[in-house]
Amino acid sequence: MQNLTIDTGMQEFCVNGRGVLRFNPADPNLYHRFFALGAQLDALDAELTARTPADDAEGLALLAEYDGKIKALLTEIFGAHNDFDTLLEGVSLAAVGQNGKRVVQNLLEALTPVLQAGAEQHLQAVAEAAAAEADAARAQRQSR
Repeated sequence: MQNLTIDTGMQEFCVNGRGVLRFNPADPNLYHRFFALGAQLDALDAELTARTPADDAEGLALLAEYDGKIKALLTEIFGAHNDFDTLLEGVSLAAVGQNGKRVVQNLLEALTPVLQAGAEQHLQAVAEAAAAEADAARAQRQSR
């Protein structure tokens, strides 16, 4: 059997010195899914706020449900090969970090510049390809 190696642009990011997150930061599909996540998280936050638990046990169950929903959304964005429960060592995305922000917010803030740089890389590649195509067309017209 022959091997075929395809450059998919996948990169690896070590999360908190432990787990590895793998994705292509220049993938426009991932970029759009990632930035659409904000509205989905706002809706989940509103749902979480509206559902006032009757007791602590219900409140903990609600937070666990919220965590599961967020991790499912992240899996849709970054792929099933990225297990966010493993990457974050079981820490709930609904938990609060030392900075007072939810872990999910800290995650999004860490990933945003990576994806923005990837989007810029993608746009630069598209622009370079368009310029090369225009140059080739111009050279072909001049050679006639």
